Amino acid sequence: MRISSKGEYGLRALLDLAQRVGEGPIQSHEIHLRQGIDENYLNQILILLRRAGLIESVRGPQGGHRLARPPSQITVLDALLALEGPLLAFDSGRDTPTPTEPLDRELVREVWDGAREMIERYLAGITLEDLCQRKAQRSGNVMYYI
Repeated sequence: MRISSKGEYGLRALLDLAQRVGEGPIQSHEIHLRQGIDENYLNQILILLRRAGLIESVRGPQGGHRLARPPSQITVLDALLALEGPLLAFDSGRDTPTPTEPLDRELVREVWDGAREMIERYLAGITLEDLCQRKAQRSGNVMYYI
């Protein structure tokens, strides 16, 4: 499994928006400045996130982007699937048309399927809210809930 810059930057952009929930729409230029992501590339990523239903875009001078759902309802898996596509996709193009050892291929495919399931389960268990809380703990900001 390889996560491209699109997946990395997209997750950082989502985390940036999650940390600013309730502040209204955030302009891509602000995300660009805080995260150090090329603004044109960031805009392409934001389009993908909007198409996936993870963010909403608001037009106009006071416009920008915001999460489409609460941070507790968006997982790292949601982001990566929207930006990267299937994790550990099986490449059936490697199979030769001859029926050489089909059981071997099936056993190896089961290994990859199991690895993908474990990775997806792990990533589905981490929300944007979890990442915000981790950042707050590491920066020494304590969040109190009543």
